[in-house]
Amino acid sequence: MSDESNSRTAGPAGPWHRLRKSAGRLQDWFAIQSSLVKVLVVAIALLIPLTGLYSLMLAQKRAVLAEEVKAMAVAGGAGVWTFDESVPVVLGSGSVLGFLDANPVERVTVIYEPLMWNLSERIILVQSQGQQHAYYPSDLETKIFADRAVSAPWSGRLAFIPRAELGEGALKVFERLDQRFANGRPRSADDGWRSAASGVLSGALMLGLLAFLFMQLRGQFKSLKFIEPGQVSGSIDELVGMDDIKAEVAQIKDQYERRALYAEYGIRKPFNVMFSGPAGTGKTKLASYLAKELKLPILFHSAANLETGFVAGGANTLNRIVSMAKRRKRCIVFLDEAQDLFMKRGGRRKFDDDTANTLLAVLDGVRSKDEAEIIWIVASNFNSQTMQMDEAMLRRFQMKVDFRLPNREERLAIIQHYLAQRADKVLSDPDLSHLVGVTEGRSPADLETIVNQAGITAVQAGEMIGADTLMQAAERVLVGNVNSNTTDERERDRRIIAVHEWGHFLVDLQRERELTNDDWDRILADMKTIKISLKAIPRSNALGFVFHKQGTNLLKTKGDIEHDVRVLLGGMANEELFFGEDGTTNGAHNDITRVTQLLHHAVGEMGMYRKTRLNFGALTNDGQGGSRALDEETRAIMEVQSERLYGETKALLVELKPLTEFLANKLLEAGEMNLDEALAQIRRFEEGRVAAAAGRGTMLSAAG
Repeated sequence: MSDESNSRTAGPAGPWHRLRKSAGRLQDWFAIQSSLVKVLVVAIALLIPLTGLYSLMLAQKRAVLAEEVKAMAVAGGAGVWTFDESVPVVLGSGSVLGFLDANPVERVTVIYEPLMWNLSERIILVQSQGQQHAYYPSDLETKIFADRAVSAPWSGRLAFIPRAELGEGALKVFERLDQRFANGRPRSADDGWRSAASGVLSGALMLGLLAFLFMQLRGQFKSLKFIEPGQVSGSIDELVGMDDIKAEVAQIKDQYERRALYAEYGIRKPFNVMFSGPAGTGKTKLASYLAKELKLPILFHSAANLETGFVAGGANTLNRIVSMAKRRKRCIVFLDEAQDLFMKRGGRRKFDDDTANTLLAVLDGVRSKDEAEIIWIVASNFNSQTMQMDEAMLRRFQMKVDFRLPNREERLAIIQHYLAQRADKVLSDPDLSHLVGVTEGRSPADLETIVNQAGITAVQAGEMIGADTLMQAAERVLVGNVNSNTTDERERDRRIIAVHEWGHFLVDLQRERELTNDDWDRILADMKTIKISLKAIPRSNALGFVFHKQGTNLLKTKGDIEHDVRVLLGGMANEELFFGEDGTTNGAHNDITRVTQLLHHAVGEMGMYRKTRLNFGALTNDGQGGSRALDEETRAIMEVQSERLYGETKALLVELKPLTEFLANKLLEAGEMNLDEALAQIRRFEEGRVAAAAGRGTMLSAAG
């Protein structure tokens, strides 16, 4: 029941399915775009076939023209469209038009070379009196030449020859002509190349802009993607424990499937559901399984991504989500990590309020029939009891599902469920009692992580998963990596830590012995401590740790609170007994902080140790963001009780000082010690003292 996304199974892989999927994605992308982008996309989509059709028409026209040229060549004879290399070429004098008017013309040959679109480079050869006179006309001369060629006497003697069709000898002649006319070439040729370069640059910029927009839209689309129900693996039956939560989800399913019947009873509000509870309790999984059972597509989106830092940034994203949901008409929209959206509006950042206001409008009860079939599920790690929420936002949700952490029986069932998935790699009937106890207050996601870590440890060690492997995994997940190198060479620190931790342990043990009348089996089952270790924890910079399980008592008596205080004070009290008041360390900082909190809860909030039963803790905040100092009476009572409980703790540990010395030496030798080993050492120590006392008694009797 973790909040991680479920693995998705691949759907049908046929071409028709892929085509429909691509079309759906394209429609989603189109739905979330602005009007300007939509117009541009439609215009480009229309231009693509139009330009293609235009290119095809031009190609066909060129093909027809080519056929006509071939026909003309055949009709005019083989030599009409070829260059006559037998006639010498000379440079013409004056203008080509003047020469044509003043001299008899036998043939006018135009040698041309296409440059760009309608631009070309041409040399005109006028054959007259046994020579070909070469001219390179200007743009103006070319225009006049073309106009007169229609009706001039020499129009029937025109021949156009592409330069590419010239022979090797003719090419050498025209290379010399190019050199001669280099400075006289018309400006239009240069303009053609510049136009071409400009067109290429314009096209490159356009392609670059389109590529940039494509990448931007592609990234945006990835964060807004509907998952079809067939892509969700697993079912709600696989969620172990928390049957009350699954019953709430079943009610949502029933209301949606029979919404017409519910409408007859006046229940016509939109399907707005609020999931609240600690992280890792299965909110995301339940939403995905609900979508699968209702056969509805679901969109997962983190509300944290709505915090863009820009005014209307989150609102625009919500509007895009609404556009995509409206296109489907029936779907589920799941917004996760939405606690910020539930906070009271006003006094915060402007863009946060904009996003919340937009969500309020989206979740409003006045909606069209098309929108009424959209299920909005908004998830938060807090609820109205743990965080002050906006009343208007809370009213938008007709159903609120409060998730919780699993109890002992549910944790056992969840662990067994994950172990059953790898049953062939698990030892038969492992003892899970300690693991269930140590995971008090942990989410199903944490339990899954522990079982997975146990599998990793088992693979690396080449063994099956057992109770010991699971406890090692729990220590790795809950405590972190540990190492002994940090404290191996720090003998003084190791001894202080050992004395400190045994102080906590022995104070707790003494009460268990009184409650159980020295029933060691019950002590082994009820003691909170699982392991005492001198290994350092890099995660918290601690030089040692006590691995313990949480208590199962939700209601604590005054005696329970006092015992918890004594256990916390046991570490510092033992340090003072062994090293003196000046030898106490700051390692007890966390203990003293928790003692202060416990005593303030007892005195200031529960009214213990005083005649009045008032909760002064409720006055900590004055409603204006300020804070009131602790009153002197509460402070005085807390100090008196702390001093009393510290004295009692110290007096108890004075009697246990020899045992502490013995256990500290054993712990320094072993580096760490679990509960079984600790209790065995304590019993061995007490049996030795009893035997020694009996021996001394026998010796005294003999002496008497």
